[in-house]
Amino acid sequence: MIKNLKPFAALCVVAGLAFGLAGCGDKKTETAPAAKADKTLVIGVSPVPGGDMMNFLKPKFAEKGVNLKVVEFSDYVQPNMALSDKSLDANFFQHKPYLDDFVKQHNLKLVSYVPVFIAPIAIYSKTLKKPSDIAEGATVSIPNDPTNGGRALILLHQQGLIKLDNPKNLFVTPANIVENPKKLKIVEVEAAQLPRSLDDVALAVINCNFALGAGLNPVKDSIAIEAKDSPYANIVAIRAGDENSPELKVLKDLITSPEMRQFINEKFKGSLVPVF
Repeated sequence: MIKNLKPFAALCVVAGLAFGLAGCGDKKTETAPAAKADKTLVIGVSPVPGGDMMNFLKPKFAEKGVNLKVVEFSDYVQPNMALSDKSLDANFFQHKPYLDDFVKQHNLKLVSYVPVFIAPIAIYSKTLKKPSDIAEGATVSIPNDPTNGGRALILLHQQGLIKLDNPKNLFVTPANIVENPKKLKIVEVEAAQLPRSLDDVALAVINCNFALGAGLNPVKDSIAIEAKDSPYANIVAIRAGDENSPELKVLKDLITSPEMRQFINEKFKGSLVPVF
């Protein structure tokens, strides 16, 4: 889910069969086309990185007899609502703390199905080389959702810019700031808009998926980054009770495969860390 941050979290079975057909007048053997996918799995994703990953896996789903339909969302609310109302079979855009809080706030029956990667949240600036260079009274933008906002504040605390009353509380808010020596102005912004806020603030704490979507690599372009032992692993979420779906089991197998690990490492060049 990452200042940030579904983000960066099922698919099907039935193998396509090819039959050898013997020719009548000779002994040549022809191969019939692979069986058409007869089941469909619909998954909601953020365009980056979830969309990249699932589109990479599409042909592999087809080989398993499953038609994968990827639906992209630009916010952190609709993918969970669409999963709950059965418009989706799974989603892949968020970390577990965000899902847990969302489920509690909206009384939904959604669960984490499989963790896939950690997408570190990071601090970016167009004017500063390191966070400590920030001027007194400067403005800092952070995500406006509870879990990613807390995640951002914890990173600011770790960088020594503010002090929180309990930095182990994943749901801290600006009200939990007990020391702000530089009198920084903390502005809460919709996560998807954080890259745009960089023109107007000294620092922005941006979720990985929205940073990548804006052409920002957390490893190369940030001035401070979350530790890789972060608890915010991005997950595939599903409806409670669907755990034994054959299609979802195919999704779990493919999204935690060696091919997926290689794709993540090569495509995102260390900015995402596989956890399988």
